Amino acid sequence: MDELLWIVGRFLLGGLYVAGGIKHFFIMNSVLEMMKARGVPYPKIVLVAGSIFQLVCGLLFILGISIPLAAAGLIVFTIAASVMLLNFWGLEPGPAREGLMNAFLTNIALVGGLLIAAANSP
Repeated sequence: MDELLWIVGRFLLGGLYVAGGIKHFFIMNSVLEMMKARGVPYPKIVLVAGSIFQLVCGLLFILGISIPLAAAGLIVFTIAASVMLLNFWGLEPGPAREGLMNAFLTNIALVGGLLIAAANSP
């Protein structure tokens, strides 16, 4: 049962990143506009490289290949994306700030899950 839970957990957590990496290529223009508005330098290069990176790391994580390394890559990606795009601290209190803060905290929880997976990988 532990092995099944481990596989399902890796699939769910890694699958989130795989799906996100793929999705970025379908909504590239809107993500680029958001990145430009946030002042991200070279937004297209950052978006394409980041999307490929999260896709590859997510696949490695799902497949159980170098789980600690894949998790570390996803942790760096998640923190970088959160700081770049979810800067709730720059907004006035209100619904927009709350939404970004919740997304940021969700990403921090994902980092926690990745740390647990990396520490407990076979």
